Amino acid sequence: MKKIVFSLLLITITSVITNAQSKQEKAVMDAVEQLRKGMIDADKAILEKLVTDKLSYGHSGGHIDDKKEFVEKIVSGKSDFVSIDLSEQTISVSGKTAIVRHILKAKTNDGGKPADVQLRVLLIWQKQGGHWKLLARQAVKLA
Repeated sequence: MKKIVFSLLLITITSVITNAQSKQEKAVMDAVEQLRKGMIDADKAILEKLVTDKLSYGHSGGHIDDKKEFVEKIVSGKSDFVSIDLSEQTISVSGKTAIVRHILKAKTNDGGKPADVQLRVLLIWQKQGGHWKLLARQAVKLA
């Protein structure tokens, strides 16, 4: 009888932990999608809401933007995303930190120059005030 009770308790705890993890992963996935849409739409309010004040946004060419520069480039059209498609996304949540990896394929029109971009991206999200916010991003070019 003790074994059955222990087994049921273990199954219940595992289920609760898995469900909580899945819930957090979904919340992070939703934040990633909001960021994707905000970048395409050049939506200043959404971008400012989704990134931390201490943002470190690393480009594949080596330049690093802070929050102000990241938002300004998107909103001004200096960095213009026409479309962004994400694939092979993985999300790992540990407490108030989430690590997201994906492949980003985008059509851009930076400074009136159309281009196709293919990047492998690492995003670090931090839960602040009950919301997931982008703390850091680093991209590398795919061959």
